[in-house]
Amino acid sequence: MYLPKRETEGKLVPAEIHYRSDYSSSALHEVSHWCIAGRERHMQVDYGYWYQPDGRKAQAQQAFLEAECKPQALEWIFSEICGLTFQISLDNLNGDSGDTAAFAEAVEKKRDLFLMQGLPLRAYKFRTALSKAFF
Repeated sequence: MYLPKRETEGKLVPAEIHYRSDYSSSALHEVSHWCIAGRERHMQVDYGYWYQPDGRKAQAQQAFLEAECKPQALEWIFSEICGLTFQISLDNLNGDSGDTAAFAEAVEKKRDLFLMQGLPLRAYKFRTALSKAFF
């Protein structure tokens, strides 16, 4: 979850990215969303994306997968730098998972395209910082 910077009790609170503390992949995934979100989305909770919890029907799951392709492609790139195994996340254990193979292929194609054509600026800077930390 992403919380934008805000004022609380007269104090400016910096933006926060919340992730599952026991999973590095969760942190890399949330940072991937941050890398893609533009200035307007950085001012909104969870970058202004809708989120339906686990148990989504097929149509909602398809919308979820479309929104997740780019961030998961970046997460894959970041994971490789960190020496972590990347796993596609359908995030819908109690609902329609959608076409897993097609989604995995779409994420891989987007990853390859990022690597060939270049990363968004924030993602490039983050990848550079990870490279320095892990090599």
